[in-house]
Amino acid sequence: MQFMLLFSRQGKLRLQKWYVPLSDKEKKKITRELVQTVLARKPKMCSFLEWRDLKIVYKRYASLYFCCAIEDQDNELITLEIIHRYVELLDKYFGSVCELDIIFNFEKAYFILDEFLLGGEAQETSKKNVLKAIEQADLLQELTDPHNTSVTLQVQQKWRAVLELSSRTVLSQARKTKTYMDVVSANGCIRIGVEQGGFGPPV
Repeated sequence: MQFMLLFSRQGKLRLQKWYVPLSDKEKKKITRELVQTVLARKPKMCSFLEWRDLKIVYKRYASLYFCCAIEDQDNELITLEIIHRYVELLDKYFGSVCELDIIFNFEKAYFILDEFLLGGEAQETSKKNVLKAIEQADLLQELTDPHNTSVTLQVQQKWRAVLELSSRTVLSQARKTKTYMDVVSANGCIRIGVEQGGFGPPV
């Protein structure tokens, strides 16, 4: 895959991901041409088209168009499935995703895409694994957010669940290293082992 574009029916670009090195001027030119070309096509027309030396695969979901550019030897149906899987991930994360979710949470949309695709190729086909990685990243962001003066009860419960699932062997290794990262909250302190992947007990 060369790049992926998300744009609205009005031609407003909502997300862009490039997997080939291009100048900003060339990116803008490509985006403008493709948006005009795709929007000019009728609803019942094929979702594949040839453009320059590339093949364009697009699909409309509600008010958003998902558009990918692939090389001539790549499979259009697999690309269409990749688009659909990305939409499923967005829908699962946001809950009935809409254009406003992409606008106000674009960093999450990029993060989901990066967990799903690497270098323009699918690196993880399991929706469960992708969503699990996103949930862990959200948890870490909430823990390390400097604007949060305390760790919420929900975050504490999640970390305690992680600690309970850790094996006794990992816990003992973490205690032997005596290397912990303290996350201070209003109700106490959670100690997280940062060496050898261990977890220390909540204090």
